[in-house]
This record gives sequence, C-alpha cells and structure tokens, in this order.
Amino acid sequence: MNICVIGTGYVGLVTGSVFADLGNEVVCVDKIDEKIAMLRRGEMPIYEPGLEEMVARNVADRRLHFSTDIGEGVRRSDVIFICVGTPPKESGEPDMTYIDEAARSIAVSLNQYKVVVNKSTVPVGTGDRVREIIEKNRTRNVEFDVVSNPEFLREGSAISDTLHPDRIVIGAPSQVVAMKILELYAPLERPMLITDVASAEIIKYASNAFLATKISFINSIANICDAAGADVVQVMKGMGYDQRIGAAFLQAGLGYGGSCFPKDSSALIHTADKLGYDFRILKAVVDVNKEQAQRFMDRMETALGTFEGKRIAILGLAFKPNTDDLRDAKSLEMIARLLAAGATVQAYDPIAMDKTREIFPQITYSKNAYDAACGADAVAIVTEWNEFKFLNMERLKEAMQGSILFDGRNIYDPVRMRRLGFDYYCVGRSVKDRC
Repeated sequence: MNICVIGTGYVGLVTGSVFADLGNEVVCVDKIDEKIAMLRRGEMPIYEPGLEEMVARNVADRRLHFSTDIGEGVRRSDVIFICVGTPPKESGEPDMTYIDEAARSIAVSLNQYKVVVNKSTVPVGTGDRVREIIEKNRTRNVEFDVVSNPEFLREGSAISDTLHPDRIVIGAPSQVVAMKILELYAPLERPMLITDVASAEIIKYASNAFLATKISFINSIANICDAAGADVVQVMKGMGYDQRIGAAFLQAGLGYGGSCFPKDSSALIHTADKLGYDFRILKAVVDVNKEQAQRFMDRMETALGTFEGKRIAILGLAFKPNTDDLRDAKSLEMIARLLAAGATVQAYDPIAMDKTREIFPQITYSKNAYDAACGADAVAIVTEWNEFKFLNMERLKEAMQGSILFDGRNIYDPVRMRRLGFDYYCVGRSVKDRC
C-alpha cells in the first residue's frame, strides 16, 4: 500500500519506518528542510534505539522516502497519516495549528479517494474538525474518510511498541473504512478494537491520564511511607501482585515528565472543562506531580543545609532512560533551582547532554558518572539509566568530596548504601530507620 506520513517526529518517523519494514511504500514528509536533509543523509533527528538501522534498511530497499513536498506525498498515497505535534498552550489546551495545516495541505492535493488517519494525540472532535477543513479547502470534489488511530508508543521502546502493541485502536465512520486500516496492521497479528472516531480519540487521553494517575498515587503513598517509616517498594510489590492493579507505573520517584503524560493530562482536563465537567481527580494528579520534585529538592536542601556554594552531581538528564527527550524532564527543574540557589552543577547523561547544553551552557558536562561525582558534596540520581544501576559505588564515593546520595528513582538498596558509608536519601523508603 502507498502511505504518506505527515510529520517526522517520534510518532511519524517510527510509524513510517515500521510500515515500510512491513513491505509498504512510504514517504515521510515534513516542512522543515533541515530535518528532511538530515534523514536523507541517514542522520536521525531523534534518539530511539533501533530506529537508525530500520530507517537505513528501508531506504536502501527503496521502500522509505523523505520529502518536503506534502502535495506530492498526498497525491501518490492511498492512506495519509497525520503525525504532527499538538503542543500545549498556556491554558493546557492542545495547539491544533499543525493539525489544521496538515488538513489544508491534504485538501488542496486530493486527487482521488484517500483515507486520512489522525495518529497525533488530539482532543475528541478532531476527526470532525479535519473533515470540515478538508471539505472546505479541497479543489476537487473527491471523496475521503477520516479515521482515528491513536498511538501508544513509549519513547525508548517505540519500535517494539509499534511491532508488538497491546492493542490497535481504529476509530472509523464505517466498517468498510476500518478494514482498510486493519489491513495495514494485519501482519502484526495483534488485538484490534474498532470503534467510532470519538471513542478512539478519548481512548488515547484516558489511557495516559490513567497511567499518570497511578504514578501520582504511588508518589502520594511514598510520602505517607516517609512519614510512617514504611517502605514504598514493599508496598508497591504488595499492590502490584493484585492483577486488578498491576505493578506497571507504580514506581515512586520524582514524578512523570516527557511529552505525553503532562500534555495529555492537561488536555483532558481542558476538554472536560469545555464539556462542562470538573475533572477533579485528574487535576489533583497534576498537582501532586508538580509538587513531587520540589518536595524531594526540599529534602536535599535540608540535608545539605544550603545549596549555596555546594557542588552537586546530577546523574541523568533525559526525562526517562533510552531517550534524549528533555520535555518536562525533572533534571531541568532541579538544575534551575540549584543554580538559582548558588550551587555548582556537574552533570552526566549517556545521550541527552548535547540538548541540555543548549539550555544550561553554564554547568559542567562530564564524560561519565564518576567524573561528574568528582569533588561533589552530593550526587543526585534523576534518571534511572541502566548503567547507573551497576556503578561501582565504592569508586563513586571515593570521587566525591561529601557522602550524600540522593536517589530520586529508588534504584539502590538502602541498607547497602548505608553500609558503604553514604548518607542516603530516597523516596518513601524509611531512610532514618532502615538504611
């Protein structure tokens, strides 16, 4: 099948590459010349494990192409995927500018029947919005259909999530249209749910908002554990064995970040307000998440006495492991507060340092975790990169000037850290009694 993917971010580039790998003819289009030039040179604008190799393989086999000519991409395709960003406005409402632009571009280039698929994360009603824009701006009286096919990708495992999804949701105006998209996904042999368009649009937001709720819930439990002298890791295990709850997204820490949970939670709250419903539970989830990193930093400042004049090593800058994404990363929030308070910051991340340097050129970027810890009064674990779990902790402590270790992701055993001589602070793990 001939496919056009509009947008070459995480969703668009992974979607286009996987469909090409499944044997389709795919053109990924973007209006940013520099991005397309990079991709044609074989350079990735994002970091995603396995993506560079998949792109190279399908470009070499001439199934995957990159272009800035949206019109040509639309004309040559049977199915058009809209995979553009919907960044939040100050109000939390999604900015639909790029969706509207994509719809207008499709409209003026329609030359025969097409299926237009919204894969971007969009509020309910966007299918109707896209249809109206295309109908208003099309230059030929050509039929088309609009489908919702939300993505459920996790950065760092996006290719695996695309090839082995828990479910594939297809929101279509009719079974006939749904079958055309189902045909694309058939080789994956995964569960498929066919719904109306509006239900599919809500499924995406509801899923992410629920996962965000689990994270804020366990962080609230962690705060109770801190006060009660309990261990949130044991609490999480006890909860997670219950199949009705599950252990996924029950890890206490600094709170959620990234491009999805903060944006989608705010968007769903805005949608609910617009429809006349006060989504109080989700508003509380957002508030808890905003407070979590600041709460941990308050503990850091108390332990150090003051941030002023202190040298702090930050290990982990990306919002999660296996990505270079800094959107809503807790590291940025923490670095800003440390610098404002007069601290010196030394940082290390396996992937995200170049992007962080554009935001904070004044801090020191280190070649590894031990280099970052050199002369530090304290070390803070901010992102749970796998390599941090296997550090030589004796070597890390020897490099430090002080002995304070702030573990914002609970990746170390508290008892072992205390035995090694660290003043160890974690999240909801009864440090004073058991570490």
